[in-house]
Formats: sequence, C-alpha cells, structure tokens
Amino acid sequence: MRLTKPLAVAAAGALALSMAACGGNGGSNGNGNPSANQTYKQGGNAGAAKDATAKGPAQPIPNATGGGTVTVLYPSPDTGLATLDPSPGWSVTGNAIEQDLVARSLTTFRQDPKTGQMTLVPDLATDLGQHNANFTQWTFTLKSGIKYENGKPVTAQDIKYGIERSFDTGSLIGPGSQYSTEYFLDGDKYKGPYDKATKGQDYKGVTVSGNKITIKMSKPFPDMDYWGSFEAMGPIPSGKVSDPPKYGLHPWATGPYKVQSFQPNQQLVLVKNNQWDPNTDPSRHQYVDKWIMKFDQDPEKTDQIALSGNQASQTTITTSILAQNYADAKQKLGDRLVQGTQPCTSFLYPDYKKISNIKIRQAIGYAYPYQDAWAAAGEVVGVTRVPGNAILPPGLNGRQSYGPIDGQQVTHNTAKAKALLKAAGVKPHTYTLSWIYKKDDPQGVKASQQIEKAYQAAGFKTNPIGVTGSPYDTWTNPDDKINKSLNIRGVAWCSDWPSGLTFIPPLFQSNQLYNTGYFSEKSVDDRINQIPTMPLGQQAAAWGDLDKMIETKYYPAVNTGYLNVLMTYGSKIGNFQNDPNYGAPNYRDIYVKK
Repeated sequence: MRLTKPLAVAAAGALALSMAACGGNGGSNGNGNPSANQTYKQGGNAGAAKDATAKGPAQPIPNATGGGTVTVLYPSPDTGLATLDPSPGWSVTGNAIEQDLVARSLTTFRQDPKTGQMTLVPDLATDLGQHNANFTQWTFTLKSGIKYENGKPVTAQDIKYGIERSFDTGSLIGPGSQYSTEYFLDGDKYKGPYDKATKGQDYKGVTVSGNKITIKMSKPFPDMDYWGSFEAMGPIPSGKVSDPPKYGLHPWATGPYKVQSFQPNQQLVLVKNNQWDPNTDPSRHQYVDKWIMKFDQDPEKTDQIALSGNQASQTTITTSILAQNYADAKQKLGDRLVQGTQPCTSFLYPDYKKISNIKIRQAIGYAYPYQDAWAAAGEVVGVTRVPGNAILPPGLNGRQSYGPIDGQQVTHNTAKAKALLKAAGVKPHTYTLSWIYKKDDPQGVKASQQIEKAYQAAGFKTNPIGVTGSPYDTWTNPDDKINKSLNIRGVAWCSDWPSGLTFIPPLFQSNQLYNTGYFSEKSVDDRINQIPTMPLGQQAAAWGDLDKMIETKYYPAVNTGYLNVLMTYGSKIGNFQNDPNYGAPNYRDIYVKK
C-alpha cells in the first residue's frame, strides 16, 4: 500500500518512526530508550493477531457518547482522495477512511482500546474463511441481513462482482493488480467486467452457492484472509450503477457511514448510514453524527487550528504537523500530539535499466543527504524519520537487520560516493541524475535543493524537474514524457498486512506498478513465486532472506528511512488512537465528548 504522499524524492511530509538504532532486534535504541523496538514491532507487525470467532456488535468504548461532528484536516500536498470506488483503493489516506467508515469487506481489523493491538476479525463473512490443505481454495460465508445504504440486500453475487472488478488493470487499477491477478485462478487472463476481451464472461475463479463464496487460486495463497480485509474484496452492485468513474463519487455504503457529498481531492462529508446493522459488525462504531474530511489543506493553517485551543479545534483532527511547530505542539497539546507508528519504508529508486552499474547505484546511496533532505522537507529528524537499512520495516516477522553495502549501514558520505563513481569508471560531473520534485510545494523545493547540492558534491551532474500533481502520476505512467527522461524515481510503501509478501513482490517483482525503478531479476522473480508454496512457518524467514539478498547483491533501491506520523486531536475528541496498520487515525472508534 502506497503512502498518498511520496517521500523518497519529493517533499517528505508524512512522518517517521521514533529515533532508534537501525534494525532493532532487541536491546535499546542507542539513546537509552528500550521502548523503541516495541514501537517498531507495533508498526511492522501490526495486525498479526486473528480472532475468527469475533461477533458483532463491537465492544462499547468506555464513556463514549453519541453525536457531534468531527473535522479531519489533511495538510497539503498529495494528501487528497481522488475516488471512493472500492476497487482501486490502495493508499493510506483512502483505505483508512473507506475501510473504517464506508466500505465493508469479507474481513476487517478490530483495535483493542487498551493496548492498541489490531486483530483480524470477520466482517461480512461469518469467519476468516475456510481453506483446503494447500491454500489453493478458500470459502467464505456471507452473513445474513447485510444491506446497502438504500436498503437493498447485499448478496454473495455482489461480492463476486466486486472481486471481478479487482482484476481491472485499466481504469480501476489497484491492489487487485498485485493480489487478484497474481494468485486467483486465471488471474493472468481475466481482465474484469469492463475489458473488451472479458466483458460479459462469467469468471470461473469465484463461484457462488447461496451465501457461500468460493475462490479458487492459481497457486497457494495462505494470506487470503488478510486480502479479504480490503474493500476490493467487498460487495459492489453489478450493472451501470457501479460503472467507473461515476461510482467513485458515491459508492453504495455498507459501513456505518455514507457519502453526503464528495469533491475529489477537496472535501468528503459522511453522515450516518441507517441501514448499517451493528449486530453484524464486530469492529466498527457509529458514535459520530457527521465526518468532514478536508484535503489539500495549508499546513501552516492546520497547525494554527490545532494549536489554537479554540472551539473549532476541539473537534478537529490533523494528520500531520510541521517540524517548526513540533516543540510548541508538544508543550501545548501534550498527549494530544500523537506519534503513530506505521509499517512503511521510503525508497529512492534508480532506474535499473538506465543505471545498470551497481557501483553507480551505491554511489547514489552514499551521496543522498538523508538528514538534510528530511529537515528541508519538514521532517522532525530523529522523531519522524529514522535511517533505514532493510527493505522490510522494523518489527515485521522474518525481517533481518543488515548493512546493504559491504555489511555497513549506508549514510551520507561524499568521499565514498566519489570513490564508487571512480571505481565505476565515471569521470566527475559527467554522469547526470534526473528526478522530479513538487515545484508547488515549498518543502519539496527545499528538499530537492539539498539533494541536488549533495549529488553535485559527490561528482554527479544534476537535472531536477519540477512538476505539479502527485509524483506517482509520473512515476507509474510509462508513457509519460517526463517519466521517460528520469533515471531516479521513488516510492513510499507500507505493508498491506504483516507479511513480506505485501512488501517485496509489489516493489521488486518484474513489471509491477510500483516497481518504479523497473528492477527485474529472474532469480528474484522465481523466489517470489516459490516462497508462498513453502510451509507456512518458513515463509516469514524466507522473505527476510530475500530482502537481504536483493539489497546486498543488487542494491536496486536506496532506503531513505522508516516512517511514522505525527497527528493532533482536539480536547473533545474521545478515544483517539493511531491505527498502526496504516499510521492514520482509527476512525471507527472515535467519539465526541459532551
């Protein structure tokens, strides 16, 4: 799952893990803080617990009261929400809102109000699914009495249709392009209900009998219960009513809230869905009357609101805070300034085809000005971003801590970068690096300037290109003229669930959407295909081994830090908690204090 705002090359506005020694397999963090590794574990291993027997309604939140309006401010830029269509949902911002409040799916997560632990539980299904011995077939049973916001019943056929839409790699491209097409039967052939080649076909990989939905796999997929938590694995009514892009403006809600109004990337207003039955939902509550989500907000103004203590701020949440206001916020807000973990890593991605010499890629890693770029981009260095080494975020099962180059942690080191360029046979200031930055984002401009300065000092020529809009729009479009001219791109990635399967294949398997550096090695592809067929207890370690092999043997991506978030909430917001699966507010359990 990508962060809405990329952090590898452009501005780094979303925030990072608390300062700790890189890696973190026990012990203190080097600063005498023994709790840091527990923080890491909460991020990387979030959601590892399961409870197949969980029933609705969700346990009441102590002292919670109903009513009120909550406003959520998303500081700019790149914190928008372009569509509410469940099928393409694959960003932290969108998934947190949609899965918590609007869209239900086969499974979901429940947060313990005391510990903050996330547990996978049944949602629309009666359990977490039944599978055969080798995980090549899964069956889910739909609960009775589920309705859309308009009172129409949700059927197993609707879930089948929702799954079919997840195969669309055109107008609806999203997480299905990684999981449905990769693991479901004929996923390499079936293109969904809108593609000319498969339109009107009955997809044989999903069959329905009464309330039972049976999914057949092309290869073992032990993580289907986790994949079932995505809104792409939920119900969508068939026919013209759900045709894209119109359906993305007002999907039929199955969660506790429905859309009152939606202006993409600007504002979303949600109100109570009176067709939601809490007795069928073991995870969500409906305490708040109305949610107002405002995107692309001026960060200076959102900070002022958060720090003001005025009436408007009392029921307001902000999803980030500027570095220059961190100390003030810490003093004025106390516990209402929340440092939230998230299972995310930020990468700089040299083009593997254009920059084929590993020594040049390694020189880029040593030339990158980690802390200077973070500070310029608005990070609270040591609080919101920490140096990284492995691909997998700290705490994820099987993760290893290692030095990617000669067993050493890669830090900013101009002398080493120059030496590597010389060893590669590159004369000083003859090799050009080209990347994009957000020219309409002051922080993005400042960060790019620091990066350019450091690259030039290491002996590179530089060609930064200013763009508007999300850098992902450029990086993920192979036909984009600017994209074709780049040899450095980026991605900021969070695990979709606590498994290396959701991290390494999307970023390092050949021809994947977010493999923005076009890394491709047959040995890596073969291992990616093999690991899910291994005994379940061996898979986590195998992903950790593959992580280390990729970076030490090929060094295709520069780890530019492990991430976290800083959020604030007003004095009348009750039970605010970070959702460590995302590094976002857990909207489903919030209430307004009287």
